[in-house]
Amino acid sequence: MSKKEITWEEVKESLNFTPEEIAEIQLEEDIIEATIAARKKAQLTQRDLSKLTGIKQPAIARLESSSKSPQVMTLIKLLYPMGYTLRVVPLDDNK
Repeated sequence: MSKKEITWEEVKESLNFTPEEIAEIQLEEDIIEATIAARKKAQLTQRDLSKLTGIKQPAIARLESSSKSPQVMTLIKLLYPMGYTLRVVPLDDNK
């Protein structure tokens, strides 16, 4: 008897995420990707960023690998020395 391979799409469908949950997950992924991009643009390693911010390198690695959801203050501490911050903006032009 062999195992039936399932696709990621089938797994996602079986989880029954609401549209709001999907948007939340996507937002978190976008924030993490932007934080990684900012670090790379600044030509910093995780260790360099750790020295600048006082946040331990393993914590930065966990955040960047999405194994732990980032807290807002942690993101601000990481982004500020690289010249970035967080901002709340409307999702569309009608708000």
